[in-house]
Amino acid sequence: VQLQASGGGLVQAGDTLRLSCAASGRAFSTYAMAWFRQAPGKGREFVSSISWGGSTRNYKDSVKGRFTISRDNAKNTVYLQMNSLKPEDTAVYLCAANPGGPSHIARTYNYWGQGTLVTVSS
Repeated sequence: VQLQASGGGLVQAGDTLRLSCAASGRAFSTYAMAWFRQAPGKGREFVSSISWGGSTRNYKDSVKGRFTISRDNAKNTVYLQMNSLKPEDTAVYLCAANPGGPSHIARTYNYWGQGTLVTVSS
C-alpha cells in the first residue's frame, strides 16, 4: 500500500483544513487507517484512527470535538477534517495503514505516507 497525504497549509487559529490521504492498492478497504503528527523537535503522536468499515473512530483527547476522521473506500481515501485549529496543532501530519484493527500505537502501522505540513499561526 502506498499512501499520499495532502491538504496541509498555513492557516490562522480558528480556521479549518481538511487533510486527505489517497491510497493505492485494492486492499485499502481492509485496512485500519490513522493520522499521526510530528511537531518540530517532538516525537510522533497519535491523532485519530478509523476501522476498515468506519464504525470505530478514536481521537487524541486534545482534538476531540474539533477533528473528524472519515474514509471513502470507493475512492481509497481517508480524510481528517480539522476545525477550530490551534497553534499547538502545528505539525507534519502523516497517514498510516494497519492491516489489523485501529490502534494508537505507531509501530502497529505497516505503511506510512510522506506527511503534509500544517502550520497554525496565532
